[in-house]
Amino acid sequence: MSIQVRNLTKHFTGFTAVDDVSFDVNPGELVALLGPSGGGKSTLLRIIAGLEEADAGTVSLDGEAVDHLHARARRVGFVFQHYALFRHMTVAQNIGFGLEVAGVAPAERQARVEELLRLMGLGGLGGRRPSELSGGQRQRVALARALAPRPRLLLLDEPFAAIDAKVREELRQWLRALHDEVHVTSLFVTHDQQEAFALADRVLVINQGRLEQAGTPAQILDSPATEFVARFVGEVNVLDGVMHQDHAHVGELRVPLQHPPAGRGVRLVIRAYDLKFWAADDGPATVRRVLPLGDRVKVEAQIHGAGPVFAQFPRRSSLLEGIEPGTRIAIEVTHARAYPRAA
Repeated sequence: MSIQVRNLTKHFTGFTAVDDVSFDVNPGELVALLGPSGGGKSTLLRIIAGLEEADAGTVSLDGEAVDHLHARARRVGFVFQHYALFRHMTVAQNIGFGLEVAGVAPAERQARVEELLRLMGLGGLGGRRPSELSGGQRQRVALARALAPRPRLLLLDEPFAAIDAKVREELRQWLRALHDEVHVTSLFVTHDQQEAFALADRVLVINQGRLEQAGTPAQILDSPATEFVARFVGEVNVLDGVMHQDHAHVGELRVPLQHPPAGRGVRLVIRAYDLKFWAADDGPATVRRVLPLGDRVKVEAQIHGAGPVFAQFPRRSSLLEGIEPGTRIAIEVTHARAYPRAA
């Protein structure tokens, strides 16, 4: 099942939730809609599912427009953020609910429910109520219910947002493995960058209703198309500077640029891993804080004549020798993204 979205637009009172968005999803892909809260991701998902009606644009599945079809006729599985399970039903009854509504014979329905219980790692839990399950187990039940009717397309709206961090990480790995097994085309909404990059074949970055960039996780990280993408994805420093020939001057720091933007004013976006610090008496910055973060160390410094900057290093890195608060340091920028800025 492929998805073709063309020029989708959706207005609500006082704002535009989706603004002329177009993209494709290939058969069998797992694609993330990534962006800040309130950016229009869930509205896009609901329009594709048939739960919202667009003001303009079209949605096609396998090349056939479905804008006129009710949600039930689109054969789309939808997984909500907060499970939406029926509390008075058992796990097995929840999973088989859609099949029962569709008139599937009891024997066939039971076989499908048992198949999904095994697939979801819920064997032996079919007789329990949702209240007797953990958050991670309830989300697996919600996913099983969505998959029970064998949908052509699976849509997930922040499926792990209500689950604690450790279980969320386990469920990400499990969902990726499940997708590789069942191969259903899937589109999921998240504002969690780590989740998007860990799960998705491709990522669509959405901001204020617009599609900023579509690409693989590596393309989004390494070649951001806009300043917003560069700033939103990963841990970054944002520094304002002034161009002098092929260097940007940020206080006492000089940053070489291979492809500087037009104009004197420049905004630099530099990822934490694209910086190297080492002790140097004539360096352009001074260390303010050294913060251990598990297997990495974050070093915060103050650029003389400008603002703060930070970098991260492996905990055992030789570059950390002699680095402590008050140390004057040299800075090497191995890669910077540059965007025009009013001087």
